[in-house]
Amino acid sequence: MSWIQKLYETYDACTGNDQILDIDELCPVGYSVQNAHVEVVIDQKGNFRRASLIEKNNAKTLIPVTEKSLTGRTSGIAPHPLCDSLQYCAGDYEKYGDRQSYFDDYLKQLEPWASSEFIHKKVKAVYDYVSKKTLIQDLLDTKLLFEKDGKLAVIEKIDDKKKVKVTALNEKVVPMIAESETLPPIIKLLAFDDKGIKNQAKVFVRWKVESEDSLCSETWKDKTLFDAWGKYLSSFDSIKGFCYVTGKHETEIAQKHPSKLRSGRDGAKLISSNDNSGFTYLGRFMFANEAASVSSEVTQKAHSALRWLIGRKQAFRSGDQVFVSWATSGKSIPNPCVNSWDFLGDDFQVDDTSTSQIGDVGQSFALRFNKKLAGFKASITDTENIVVMGLDSATPGRMAITFYRELTGSEFLERIQKWHSDFAWLQNYGRDKNDKKKLILFQGAPAPKDIAWCAYGSKVEWKNGIRLLNATVERLLPSIIDARPVPRDLVEQCVRRASNRSSFKQEKDGSKPEFEKCLGIACSLFKGFHNERGYIMALEEERNSRDYLYGRLLAVAERIESMALYFAGEKRETTAARLMQRFADRPYSTWRTIETSLAPYKARINAKAPGLLSGYMELLDKLCCQFQPNEFTNDTRLSGEFLLAYHCQRTWLNDHKRERGQWVLKSAEDAENQNIDDEE
Repeated sequence: MSWIQKLYETYDACTGNDQILDIDELCPVGYSVQNAHVEVVIDQKGNFRRASLIEKNNAKTLIPVTEKSLTGRTSGIAPHPLCDSLQYCAGDYEKYGDRQSYFDDYLKQLEPWASSEFIHKKVKAVYDYVSKKTLIQDLLDTKLLFEKDGKLAVIEKIDDKKKVKVTALNEKVVPMIAESETLPPIIKLLAFDDKGIKNQAKVFVRWKVESEDSLCSETWKDKTLFDAWGKYLSSFDSIKGFCYVTGKHETEIAQKHPSKLRSGRDGAKLISSNDNSGFTYLGRFMFANEAASVSSEVTQKAHSALRWLIGRKQAFRSGDQVFVSWATSGKSIPNPCVNSWDFLGDDFQVDDTSTSQIGDVGQSFALRFNKKLAGFKASITDTENIVVMGLDSATPGRMAITFYRELTGSEFLERIQKWHSDFAWLQNYGRDKNDKKKLILFQGAPAPKDIAWCAYGSKVEWKNGIRLLNATVERLLPSIIDARPVPRDLVEQCVRRASNRSSFKQEKDGSKPEFEKCLGIACSLFKGFHNERGYIMALEEERNSRDYLYGRLLAVAERIESMALYFAGEKRETTAARLMQRFADRPYSTWRTIETSLAPYKARINAKAPGLLSGYMELLDKLCCQFQPNEFTNDTRLSGEFLLAYHCQRTWLNDHKRERGQWVLKSAEDAENQNIDDEE
């Protein structure tokens, strides 16, 4: 139960902390957050004034709840005490709706509160209004609901082309219509359920009570109403017992526990004990409280804190899978599931995106990263409690904790630093999806979801590929949080896929952005997996291993042919690019094919820039001479090291030009204009 205690501590530590921007979304005990669709305004005597639709960015509404309505609406009738959907709070729903009305249950629950000693004038006004049973008629008069033949229309999706059918009760289906063109705004606010249906019974209503003696008309913002509900709630009889979290006796024990942790439609629970028939608790207990008992206050605070943490931007979400990390004090901490680009954020300057490899650019990256990390270290103490928690559900009703770690602040920051430092490499993610003019070029580590894409490609984007993506992310998280080695099979899979260059889609300009992204991620993984070898993010001219030298040879051969194609104005793949997969499997025999094919391209370069060709030939001769005896003729498969050398040598060639018989660094103007200079 350590997780629930940490969440409980987080709730108490964060409540009332004005420095946390979204602290208002942390629900008080006895309350929950619901997305409302319609706002109904009444006066203090319960008379209808007006109603309006609520925009999505303003839909979150704090509503009072009972333990049953908070935890058991999926398995039975459980009205909320004040704000609810039309099926519950509309007294005339049976006249217009297509299913059973729960208005009587709603009114029976609201009436005792409206007549108790803890009465609030806004609650009394709402009770007086709903008792008139005119809510749906008032909303129809204001044109907020969608009516067909005197009934609330039901919308059903019937194909993948965004076509829907409209029915009213059991009437025949009318012709298909385009949802985006014809349907009224209220339908667009609703979400399709699991059966592909939008039913206006789910329209959620919140109340505003306008009066001359109150400046706050919103029921979801009135603190005096909060106090009245809390006092009324505490007056109920409840089961007393021992709370395993607080260690207190004679506390109100929770009989059910909240759901809707990941979204408003999430019915999965972390704690559930409804096995009261058949093999009751597998014969180990007679009652659920014999296993463990948690007070109502603790479970509501803990689940409210978890729901709030998941809703924040720092949580990683992929389908039903969620990874959330937080400090129990509420302080901001790094997200372990993002890449270095997102981690550094605004600290990446324009000149930081350069891919120049003059010297070890890892040093400049380390300076920027350590500067950013120092900001977190200034606020996070060494003894700060940090929790990393993973959630997933195999069924709609049960949720599991798939990953859980508790770390001190210093341990957590050290693990984050080690991951981003060990796995840092030059990354090219192509153009930003939100800003096509912006290139995402950076030095650093990829995110777990990027590694999953690199290993399995478009499979993780298929309909059932979400499971593969989630399983891969779950396997990678211990490598980040626990500093364990990355699974070897993932490293090998990424290397194999990056080597198969011909499998990637080619753009009209001849580029392959997906290959460039995959290449950077594969190099990052191989470098981090073999961290003891001391690879740097620059060309290592003194490294004489067979795989490294063969990778450099491939880059030079590709450069020779691509330069000849540039002179001729052609845009197509080079021989080296097409044979990259074969080269990785059989380098010696494939190199003979590549080198033989270079003859016409060498002649073309010699006619245009003989000095440049001389430089390329010097490089080839030098690399061949660096091989150890018998290693050049070794035709066994290359390791991922050849990708590191290929990437570094190719970038080195882009950054240099041939001038007066020597390779010199290009100026900024040369790099922009792609000038080709030689000694002539």
